[in-house]
Amino acid sequence: MSTLILGPGALGRLLALHLATPATNDASVTLIGRRELPRRQALTALNGETRTLDIESITAATLPDAVAERASVVHLTTKAYAAEAAFQAIAPRLAPDTPLVLWQNGYGVQESISAIWSGPVLCASTTEGAYLDGDAGVVHAGRGQTVIGDLAGRHTELAKRIAARLSAAGLAACAVDDIRVRLWHKLAVNAAINPLVARFRIRNGQLRDRPFRPMVDAAIAEVAAIMTAEDIAAPEDGWSSQVWSVVSATANNRASMLQDVQAGRPTEHAAILGPLLNAARYHDLDTPTLSALHARFAERMPMKN
Repeated sequence: MSTLILGPGALGRLLALHLATPATNDASVTLIGRRELPRRQALTALNGETRTLDIESITAATLPDAVAERASVVHLTTKAYAAEAAFQAIAPRLAPDTPLVLWQNGYGVQESISAIWSGPVLCASTTEGAYLDGDAGVVHAGRGQTVIGDLAGRHTELAKRIAARLSAAGLAACAVDDIRVRLWHKLAVNAAINPLVARFRIRNGQLRDRPFRPMVDAAIAEVAAIMTAEDIAAPEDGWSSQVWSVVSATANNRASMLQDVQAGRPTEHAAILGPLLNAARYHDLDTPTLSALHARFAERMPMKN
C-alpha cells in the first residue's frame, strides 16, 4: 500500500505516524505540504511516551509522477478553505480511480470535491485531538472515534477497508452509511466549541467555567434550532449532552481554530459557522451568538483564498 497525506498539519501528521506502522501493511506513507518537513517525526502519545519514525515529506511541486500514480489512497487533511486548491495541485498526476478521503471541518467542500473527482470520494469525521510540537512533532491530545462514508452511499466496502486500516493503526474508525448527517453533527458541535475557545484563547475544558458556560449554552440553543429547521435529527442524548460530552473528552485540547489563531493562520470560521448561518437566514432564525462570533473572525482574521 502507498498512502499520500496532503496537508501535514496536526491531523495529517497524526495519521501519518499511525499509518506508517507494520500493522497497516502500508509500503510507504508520504506527507505533502507547502514545504518539506524534517524526515524524522515524533509522536507523543496520550501516556506521554514518544516514538519517532521516518516519514517522507515533499511538496506538490516535487511529488514524483510515479509516487502519485501508484497511490492507493489520498488523505486530504488541509483546512477547508485550502482543500480544493491543494487537491487540484496533485490531481492531474493521480490515477483517475484513486480513492480520496476528506477530513475537513465544516460542510461544503465535501460536495464540491465529490463532484469534480473521477475516483471514489469518502468523507471522514473524527473526534481525535492533536496539536503540533514544532516542525518535527505532533502530540496526540485526545483519543476519539472516526467515522467514514461517502455522500452517495456507493463505496461502502471501500469505507470499511479504510476504516479497518485506521483501526489497525490505533485510530478507532468505522464505516457508516449516514456520513452526511454525521458531518452536520460534527459541524454543530464544532460551532459550539471552536469559535469560543479561539475567541478567548482557552482550552476546551475551560468552557465549563464561567463566564464561558452560558456562552456555550447560547450557541447550543441556536445550533439546535437550526438543526431542527433543517430536519437534521439530534443525537440520541440531545445537542447539549453531545457538546458537553465532547468538551469533557477533549478538556485538555487546544481546538484547531485556537491553534490557527495562535499561529496567525486563517481560521475555518467560514466553513464551520457559514453553513449554519446560511441555514438560519433561510429559515428566518435569530442567531446572535453565532453571528457575533462569525463577524469577529471575519473582521479580524479574514480568510485567505
